[in-house]
Amino acid sequence: MRIAIFDAFSGIAGDMTLGALIHVGLDPAWLGALPATLGLDGVTVEIKEVIRGELVCQKVDFDIPAQPHGRHIRQIRELVGRSGAPERVRERADRAFTAIATAEGEIHGVSADEVHLHEVGAVDAILDVVGVIWGLEQLGVEQVHCGPIALGDGTVKAAHGILPVPAPATLKLLEGHPVRPGPEGSGELVTPTGAALVRTLSVGPPPAEYVPVRSGFGAGTKDFVGRANALRIVLADAPASGVTADGLDELVELVCEIDDMTAEYLAAVGDRIRESGALDVTLAPVIMKRGRAGTRIEVLSRPADASRIESLLLIETTTIGVRQRIVRRRALRREVVQLSVLGHEISAKLVALPNGRRRAKPEFADVQRVALATGRPLQDISRLATAEAERLWD
Repeated sequence: MRIAIFDAFSGIAGDMTLGALIHVGLDPAWLGALPATLGLDGVTVEIKEVIRGELVCQKVDFDIPAQPHGRHIRQIRELVGRSGAPERVRERADRAFTAIATAEGEIHGVSADEVHLHEVGAVDAILDVVGVIWGLEQLGVEQVHCGPIALGDGTVKAAHGILPVPAPATLKLLEGHPVRPGPEGSGELVTPTGAALVRTLSVGPPPAEYVPVRSGFGAGTKDFVGRANALRIVLADAPASGVTADGLDELVELVCEIDDMTAEYLAAVGDRIRESGALDVTLAPVIMKRGRAGTRIEVLSRPADASRIESLLLIETTTIGVRQRIVRRRALRREVVQLSVLGHEISAKLVALPNGRRRAKPEFADVQRVALATGRPLQDISRLATAEAERLWD
């Protein structure tokens, strides 16, 4: 499995993350076209090589004409929704901005929908969030890991005045994640955008073992003397673990039953657990004692992630106990490919069957988007995508 490790030894910001992704292989031309893809007219991208603490880094800057200083979360959702980004990218971007709005709302005592996002609602922050999440998809990254984050020190001037570092909303976004203060005299090292990306994407610290594939550095704006102000990203393959002698995956199943949470909250918990690295999450109706209707949550996890996901279940749900058992699974080899159908891009999952044949499943959200754009029936788009996938096999 391809993973990305964020090494935030000098904090993290959206532009630093984009620079590091460029350094490990993200196509600069794709990033250069992103503003137009998002419908942000007149915005250009500058990508250049710089030195930070004697390390070669990539620096990303956006040249932005006069824009609204900030936007409400509803406006940002509309902007991202019109982008044509894959559904998974749109969902993760929405979660990132929702997390920021929620944190800001808690700090200032208003609802998330009332929050007017200042720095984070600016165009460059929208490009940072969508660019990082979509860029990781472009690089085939399935999971993101992030270790302890250096926060900086001192104070920062924000829309609400002079604030301590880290800013209150930034710290709230990092709740539950390992952090450390300093280095001394560094000022703000973690922006709200960077904190939101970590909260949305990271499934925890780096695994105990991995195989590095590529690494690179994204430069921050500050240039300290004798110290690199940069974010390092390591692309790596997670080694096979928990595999039995007959080739089956040895996994952990976590199970609990709930009878006092609403469907909306249970669905949100399921999404949170999936984002945290679970291989599968299912919710099934059950009848509990005294005939009460309840829901069984079943989670399939890698052994290394089981303890962390168990803690999430105990914290995020009302259950008072979680059962564990070791299960074995045979998973078919699969890969995600990008197909061109009637001039539009569609993602499809290719699966290798035991009899040597292959099966393709186009991403429904992409099929629906292309059907709406072309006026063709959903079934036609699906058939064209499947045929294009079969052509790739030959």
